[in-house]
Amino acid sequence: MQRAGEVRIGVSGWTYPPWRGQFYPAGLPQRLELAHAASIFRSIEVNGTFYGLQKPTTFARWAAETPDDFVFAVKGPRFITHDQRLAEPAGPLANFLASGVLRLGPKLGPILWQLPPSLPFEPHRLETFLALLPHTTANAAAFAARHEPRMNGSTWIETDADRPLRHALEIRHDSYRAPAFIALLRRHRVALVCADTVDWPRLMDRTADFAYCRLHGSRELYRSGYGPDELARWAARVTAWAAGIAMEDGAFAGPPGGEAMPSDVFVYFDNTEKLRAPDDAQVLARLVADAGPGTAHT
Repeated sequence: MQRAGEVRIGVSGWTYPPWRGQFYPAGLPQRLELAHAASIFRSIEVNGTFYGLQKPTTFARWAAETPDDFVFAVKGPRFITHDQRLAEPAGPLANFLASGVLRLGPKLGPILWQLPPSLPFEPHRLETFLALLPHTTANAAAFAARHEPRMNGSTWIETDADRPLRHALEIRHDSYRAPAFIALLRRHRVALVCADTVDWPRLMDRTADFAYCRLHGSRELYRSGYGPDELARWAARVTAWAAGIAMEDGAFAGPPGGEAMPSDVFVYFDNTEKLRAPDDAQVLARLVADAGPGTAHT
């Protein structure tokens, strides 16, 4: 029997003032918030990289402040996805990879690419971008070395070991409900993000060797929490992905992707505005751990 995939359930971001004195203990210094969150969750999705390039020293500090078996998912820059709309991505992608992402070492998990709601499915545009994405840290380091000169003095273009590098794509336009889109992701081994929200498509197609899920709030974007029945349903889905059981509960844009295989699963709660994300994430992780198989961390 094949071993079930590992399940990591966490939150999207960790710097939220309303969490202070609630999720974070009263009086906890802000500089210790990541360490506190990482003591509860074994993975967190980094949002800051979406809004601007970070520095190698920042990534090194994040790595130092988290446990050895912790994993970050890192969100790709909106300059590539929203400002440039995937046009001419090579230079900005090299800059991003050179900004220090590789300083996370073994704590570097999937890279998340979030497309804007206004960007429809354009096969050539998307394939040009997907074809550039490096799938090993060695290839990422080589790509990072192509960074623009303005990055000189604030780059990191080395890797301590050659490891697989995963990518996930979140879509927010209905035109992606197309078999051709699913085939494109499978060809480039990029995971389709299962995004739970009333505002965008929620597709369950498996397109890579791992699953990536973002729970934004099923009724009110970024705000509404998940009740017991909803969390139980998500626990069943996560358990099925981890065990390699064919998923039938949800909407699909393409045909089945062949034999179902056990997969690592990454789940991040993004319903952060009303303190719901930390509680929902902990409850879901307990449900998955109780149900097995897989390893859910709380």
